[in-house]
Order: sequence, then C-alpha cells, then structure tokens
Amino acid sequence: MEVVLTATDPKLGQRGQVIKVSPGYAHNFLIPQNKAKLATASNLKSFEQEKARRVKEEAQAKSHAEAIAEKISGLSLTIEVLVGEAEKLFGAVTTQDIQEGLAVQGIRVEKKDIHLEEPIKKLGAYTVPVKIHPEIQVKLKLWVVKKKN
Repeated sequence: MEVVLTATDPKLGQRGQVIKVSPGYAHNFLIPQNKAKLATASNLKSFEQEKARRVKEEAQAKSHAEAIAEKISGLSLTIEVLVGEAEKLFGAVTTQDIQEGLAVQGIRVEKKDIHLEEPIKKLGAYTVPVKIHPEIQVKLKLWVVKKKN
C-alpha cells in the first residue's frame, strides 16, 4: 500500500515522500496518528502545492535574511555603559542590549540569533556572530564604551 508521509520520520523518510508499507501498518498506525495519508491523486497534488509554497517562502526568507546581513556587516554598533573603578562595568552587555541597539538602527533580530559566549563585562571592541538564517551568519562589530555623564 502506498502512503504519503505527513511528517518526517527517521525510519520511514521525509515529509511528502511516497512510500510502500503494509496495509495494516498504514491503517492501524500511520494514518490514525496523522503520520501519513493515502497516496491518492488529490493528496499527492496538495503535497506538491504545499512543497512549492514552502520553497517559495524559504527563498523569500533567505533573501530577506541576506538584506539584513548586508546591513549588519556594514554596521559598527556602539553601546554606552556605566563603569566604576578600574573601568569595570556595572552589570554586563547582554544579547538584550545588542538587540535593542540594533532595533534603534532599524534592524530587527531575535535575541536567540545573537551568539555571545558569555556576557561582555569589559570596555572594548568585540566581534559578535549573528545567525540570521540557518545558512546565513554575519559578524557584528560591537564597541562597548564608557557612558559620558
């Protein structure tokens, strides 16, 4: 019996793939758990349309991410912080601070996309990797400077 997978399964295959399974396995397990549908012409057509739509959306997301990456790569972000004795920061510069600094520049990224190994606790220049898309990562030049009173 042929079925179309509605979810990716490591043992069976990728979503949208047509596979042959025993009728009992299909009717008793795959179909009731919404892991597969019968491989009818209408189901195959709907999966092809969905696949084309997903490919188009992915291409749009990637082009949008490339535009953001271009903006970030040409940017030098400066964050002003309060410091105490010996130029030690009060607190630390975190992904939240970097996200807010980018938002002021008109660039929207998620905190989870900004990769700091640990919060920044000293003044200076840093290179911060920002993963905008699974295939696109860019390095942001970050300056942490003393706030003027």
